[in-house]
Amino acid sequence: MILYFSGTGNSLAISRHIAEKLNETVMPLSQAVHQDLSRERRIGLVYPSYWFNAPRAVTELLPRLQLPKEGYVFIVIPCGAQAGNAIHTVQKLLADKGLPLAYSQKIRVPDNSAVGFGRDPNKQVWKFEKYAARLERITEEIAAGTHSLHYAWWGPIGALCARPGMQRRTLPMLTPAVNADLCVGCGICADVCPQGNIALTEGKALCGDNCTQCLACVHFCPQQAVELNRKPTPKAHQYHHPKITVGDMKKNVFSQSK
Repeated sequence: MILYFSGTGNSLAISRHIAEKLNETVMPLSQAVHQDLSRERRIGLVYPSYWFNAPRAVTELLPRLQLPKEGYVFIVIPCGAQAGNAIHTVQKLLADKGLPLAYSQKIRVPDNSAVGFGRDPNKQVWKFEKYAARLERITEEIAAGTHSLHYAWWGPIGALCARPGMQRRTLPMLTPAVNADLCVGCGICADVCPQGNIALTEGKALCGDNCTQCLACVHFCPQQAVELNRKPTPKAHQYHHPKITVGDMKKNVFSQSK
């Protein structure tokens, strides 16, 4: 079983690739919390690195998972460049559940947060071709049951970025808000939000206070009505994995049901 969290489809696409090679099933973390996974022999966790750490959605959902007491557990981090503490943090959460991490790796993908700093993530699509062989090697190592931990330590960049002051100054740059003048109430942003953090009110989208800065709403909005720092997002800078559609992302949405 491969469990994923995805904002713009990078993690979902990589999960599907690994699952196809390993004959495994993929499932969003938000659905996995309602499943009994205690009989699974292999558990994969695929999620991005947000500000050099695991997304808050991952750290909140993981303790709720019913995982096996023993088995092969691996983590793969799709990230723009650095994994930071994204593996280290989840490794500790797994240890709290009595489950050791067997394998971890990162793989570089287009950085969807680049749009928050005025850059075009689509100019990074070269990473898919450059790191295709690396993804195959990672998949082969997982299939072979390789025990090898990479990027599973508390590094200096992660330590710096984990300081509350750093996050307070930077997270507002990556927290979306809806421009009501541009919003047409199509609901796509609500459909793709993996946190269920966006609702339509009187025909307009409205962001709640449970954002994890995945930026799915920013990248999928057809009207460019979801803004960062009160600045419109150029259509040319909107990004999602080329093989992932809005329909795929709808299956990734958070559920509060028991």
